Amino acid sequence: MNKNLFFLSAILFCLTACGDKTDLTKAALIPQPVSVAANGEAFKITNKTVIYITSESDELKQVGQFLSDLLQPATGFSIPIEQAANDPKNGIWLSLTDDKELKSEGYRLSVNKQLIKLQGNTAEGVFHGIQTIRQLLPAAIEAKSIQQESWIIAGGEILDYPEYVYRGGMLDVARHFFSVADVKVYIDLLASYKINTFHWHLSDDQGWRIEIKSWPKLTEIGGSSEVDGGKGGFYTQEEYKDIVAYAAARYITVIPEIDMPGHTNAALASYAELNSDGKATELYTGIKVGFSSLSIKKEITYQFVDDVIRELAAITPGEYIHAGGDESNATKEEDYITFVNKVQAIVLSHGKKMIGWDEMAHASLDKSTIVQYWAREKNAKLAAEQGIKAIFSPAKKAYMDMQYDSITPIGLHWAGYLDIKTSYDWEPTLLEEGLGRENIIGIEAPLWTETIKTLSDIEYMVLPRLLGIAEIGWTPANLRNWDNYKVRLNEYQQRFKIQGFNAYPFINE
Repeated sequence: MNKNLFFLSAILFCLTACGDKTDLTKAALIPQPVSVAANGEAFKITNKTVIYITSESDELKQVGQFLSDLLQPATGFSIPIEQAANDPKNGIWLSLTDDKELKSEGYRLSVNKQLIKLQGNTAEGVFHGIQTIRQLLPAAIEAKSIQQESWIIAGGEILDYPEYVYRGGMLDVARHFFSVADVKVYIDLLASYKINTFHWHLSDDQGWRIEIKSWPKLTEIGGSSEVDGGKGGFYTQEEYKDIVAYAAARYITVIPEIDMPGHTNAALASYAELNSDGKATELYTGIKVGFSSLSIKKEITYQFVDDVIRELAAITPGEYIHAGGDESNATKEEDYITFVNKVQAIVLSHGKKMIGWDEMAHASLDKSTIVQYWAREKNAKLAAEQGIKAIFSPAKKAYMDMQYDSITPIGLHWAGYLDIKTSYDWEPTLLEEGLGRENIIGIEAPLWTETIKTLSDIEYMVLPRLLGIAEIGWTPANLRNWDNYKVRLNEYQQRFKIQGFNAYPFINE
C-alpha cells in the first residue's frame, strides 16, 4: 500500500474519531461488534463512580472486581462494587439477562450520561463487554500509574456476540521455554481481544515442559534442553494448575498438547524403552522436524501415553486434550493410524475429547474429535467426510511465527511471508473449496518458537496480527473489511506503547 495514503487515512480518521468523544460509531473497536449505534451522549468515570451488580452471583462480582482493578492504576480511583436491590440510575451496572440473541458469550452495552449498562446471559458475556469498555476509554487507561486524563466513554448501544465458538491462540513452549509470568501475559493478550482458548504446546523434540509424576525423567532430562542449547525448563503440576485458574478467571479454556508419535525426541531421550531399539536418543537442540517416533508396537508406549493423559486430564478442567500427530514422517502410515486410534481411545477413557493436527484425519475418528487444519486441505476434507469439524489454522494465513517480510529479524518463512493484510484479509469459509461454515468450529493463531526466545519476541510477532485473527473469529464476514480495519488498527499503536509491548511497527504496512 502507498505509505502516504496510509498516513493520510490515519490522520483523517483521527480528525473525525479522536476529536469526537461522543460518536460511538467512530470508536476503534477490535473485534468489530455486530452492531453499533450512537446517541450523542457520553459517560465520564470519576472518583464517585460505583460499579453495581444486580445479582448475588459470585462470578459476576468477580467480573466487576476485574473491571475495578483494570480501571484503578491509570485513574487512581478505587471504584467500589455494590449490589443494587433495584436498577441503578447512575454508575456502571453489570447484570445478567435472558436474551437468546446473545447466546453464552454475547453482551449488550448501553451508555448515556448517567449510566453504563452492560448485560450478558452469562458472566462470560459481561467479561467480553468489559474488554469493549476498555477499548472505548482513552489508550492511557493501560498505564500502570495515574494519568491526567478525562475518562470519557461515548454514548450509544452495542450488540455483540461471536461468529465462532472456538477462538484460539497457541504458544509453543517446547522449542523455547517461557516462564509462568510470560505465559500469563500471553493469556491476558488473548483475553483482551475476546479469544477464549489457550492452546499450550507442551512437548516436542527440543523439550518436555510439564511434570508427569509417574515418569519423572521427562522433565529431569527432557525438560533440560531447548533450541540452541539453552537450559530449558518445565512447569510443575501446581504451576500448571495456577495458569489454568488464571486463564479461567479470564474465560479462557486451556487445551494442553502432547505431540506424538513424532515430535517426541525429548521423551525418547528421557526413557530408552520408548524407542524401538531400546536405546535413549541424544537431546536435540536444532529445528528440523519429522525424524522422531515413539515405538508403535511396544505396549510400554501405550502405558506411557495413558499415564501422561491420565495425569494431564486430572488437572485440566477443559473438555479437550490435543494429541498432536503432525509431521510423523518417521512413522509408517499403517503404524500411524494404529497409534492415533489407540491414543484417541485413551483420551476418551479419561473423560476428554481429542484434538489433533490435520494428519489425524487418516485415522478412524470419533465424532467428538476435532482436527486442526494447518497444512493440507485434503486432510481437512477427509475429516469432513467423517463428519469431523475443523479448527482453521492455515499456516499461510494464521501462523504468527512467519516473518512479516524478508527483513523481519526473527521468525521463519517456509509458509511464506505473512504481512498484516495477508493475516487479516481472508475468510475461512471461502479459503478451501468444499469446506464451508458447517465444517469449521473456529479459528486459531499458532505461535511456534524456534526463533522466538523472549516475551519481547512474542510481542513483536503477535502484535498486531493476533488482533486480526481475533476479529476473524468474532466478527461476521460481512462486517470485516481491510480498509476499515487498518484504520482502526492504527489506533492501537499508542495503546501498545503505553502497555510497554514491543509491537511490530505496523504503521508502515
